[in-house]
Amino acid sequence: MSTPTPVTALARRWRLEIDMSAAKDGSDWQLVVGVTDFSPAAEPNIEDSSSYDSEGWAENTKTGQSWELGVTVNRKINDSVKVYHPTHEAFRLASFAFGSASEVHVRYMDRNGLPEAYEGTALVTWAPSGGEYTALDQVEMTLTGTGPLVPITNPLA
Repeated sequence: MSTPTPVTALARRWRLEIDMSAAKDGSDWQLVVGVTDFSPAAEPNIEDSSSYDSEGWAENTKTGQSWELGVTVNRKINDSVKVYHPTHEAFRLASFAFGSASEVHVRYMDRNGLPEAYEGTALVTWAPSGGEYTALDQVEMTLTGTGPLVPITNPLA
C-alpha cells in the first residue's frame, strides 16, 4: 500500500463566522460571505529573561499573547430591499460602537474539515477600500482580539 502524495493547502480554506446572537453566546453562527483575503496572526510577547546563570546564553520568556485577523470582503447587498448583508453590517456597526457593543464574537476554521479552528472576541476596524469606477465595493477589516483566541474542535469536521 503506497502513501498518498501530500497536497498543498490553499489560502481559501478559511471560513469566517460571526455570532449574530444578542447574547454573543455562540447560538447563532452565520457565515461571513464575500471574503477575498484572510490573514490570521497570533503573536507572542517575548521578553529577555537572561541572567548571569545562563552563562552568556540568552533566555526568553513568553509573557503575553495577542491575535488579529486581517479580512477583506466584497460588500454584499440585497438591492431589492436596500440593505447590506447582515454579517457585514454587524462588523460595520461594531466598529462605531463602544463597550460591549464594539465587540464581535467570531470563529474561523478550515472549511475542508481539517482540525485547525479558533474562536474569540474582537474589536473591529472598518476601512472601505474605495477605488475607480470599475472597482468592487470592498472593505478591509482588522479584527483585533480582546481576550484569548481559543483552539476549538472544527465544527465542520
